[in-house]
Amino acid sequence: MLNRKWYLLFAILAVMLSMTACSRRLRGGNTTTVSRLDTIKSRGKLVCGVSGQLPGFSFVKANGEYAGLDVDVCRAIAAAIFDDPKKVEYRNLNAKERFTAVQTGEVDILSRNTTWTFSRDTSTGMEFAPVVFYDGQGIMVRKNSNIKSLEDLKGKSVCTQTGTTNEQNLADQMRQRGISYKPIVFEDVNTVFTTYEQGRCEAITSDRSQLVSRRTTLSKPDEHTVLDLLISKEPLAPAVKNGDTKWFDVVKWTINALINAEELGVNSQNVNQLANSNNPEIKRLLGTEGDLGKAAGLSNDFVKRIIIHVGNYSEVYDRNLGKNSELKLERGKNKLWNQGGILFAPPFR
Repeated sequence: MLNRKWYLLFAILAVMLSMTACSRRLRGGNTTTVSRLDTIKSRGKLVCGVSGQLPGFSFVKANGEYAGLDVDVCRAIAAAIFDDPKKVEYRNLNAKERFTAVQTGEVDILSRNTTWTFSRDTSTGMEFAPVVFYDGQGIMVRKNSNIKSLEDLKGKSVCTQTGTTNEQNLADQMRQRGISYKPIVFEDVNTVFTTYEQGRCEAITSDRSQLVSRRTTLSKPDEHTVLDLLISKEPLAPAVKNGDTKWFDVVKWTINALINAEELGVNSQNVNQLANSNNPEIKRLLGTEGDLGKAAGLSNDFVKRIIIHVGNYSEVYDRNLGKNSELKLERGKNKLWNQGGILFAPPFR
């Protein structure tokens, strides 16, 4: 009888331990031994969720290649892992389906002009990496509309994309001011801009960078203007699925590498020369001293790989959004912290 009681006690304890482990997995606890990083290495490529329809951030060029700041983030991660920025498969995702793609594991990373918010960080099962672009929500109208402010939108129709912070921010601002308006929303961003261009709504709202970008694709861009006002903060950041510290560290420190490289003056033109630098910060960054890369499951020279193939943050910005692009967007808040901006990354130490 005694043995049977002990048997039952151990059986109950085993069930309780199993339920606890299951509960931790459901809450996003890092209980698995196989990281997404290991899966990516085994697969031989990174699967990256992007918009694919936003010049400057992620779009397909005439030659069929993807380009943009969000794309370069993925290319940088592939360079860090494989020493090859081309080992990326891109998946175009709309605003509504992007989070599900991360949650289900369809993509390894979401790099798609996505705003980091409290609710998205706590309730979608995702972890946000460092901000890659500080933006704000704006409004675009026709130059002959005489619309200069939010108050001028009273009773007017405004196009926006459903499932975005833009839709929510506009509703908050108009409600706060007691301004009635007619929201016209669509899931597909192309439909949103097409509807605006056809004159079926009198204004369109989105991240200001997106408005500047998409304005260039309109048939008569000079007839439209982006108003000189911002109605929100929009910190845009990549995201990965919760519960995988090893993979999150790779994404996080790839982005930090781009920023720190610019701060230390390391770029694609001088990286090989600076690999022999006597500066201890540069030596740690480029892996000629210490084992920082190894600690993250990468080669110690993973930052050097990134800079050779993709460049530092300044090179990425200028190529896609800044002076060397069609958009010519001023860096503004996206300048380094010591150059009048707020871009900042923890040190490699």
